[in-house]
Amino acid sequence: MLVYGLLPGFALLLAMSAGLLKWKDSSIRGIDDARSQSVTAATDSTVSVLTFRFDTVDHDVAVAREKLTGEFLDTYTTRTQQELIPNAKQRHVAASAHVAAAAPEAVTPNKATVLLFVDQSVKIGDAAPEATESSVRVTLDKVGERWLVSDFDQY
Repeated sequence: MLVYGLLPGFALLLAMSAGLLKWKDSSIRGIDDARSQSVTAATDSTVSVLTFRFDTVDHDVAVAREKLTGEFLDTYTTRTQQELIPNAKQRHVAASAHVAAAAPEAVTPNKATVLLFVDQSVKIGDAAPEATESSVRVTLDKVGERWLVSDFDQY
């Protein structure tokens, strides 16, 4: 009875436990990867959205657009075409941004929200640059293998 009943049952229990632990480990690693990738994508995208020069603003906006998706992409496209690009060219505006710190708020394998603290410098014409600090909450969606910004709230 021990050889035919208890040992196979015990072996089956061990195999199921090992499978469960392997699945749990894989799930945790997936979330850790998503967390790391989404913070990196949010940082890079935020710098792209907030950095431009009047003489390269068309290119700068095009590069930033590649990192966006959904309604935010539509809103960004409209506002940059109607406001940012004409004003930057006319008034010779240059802006640069640096992310001082970033942390994930909520992360799933396909969606993430990241909080960033941003230092930005804006120079208009020949005036001295003005420095500002702000916080940004970025929502990202995983599209294929890329994390793209779907919402951007600057405070």
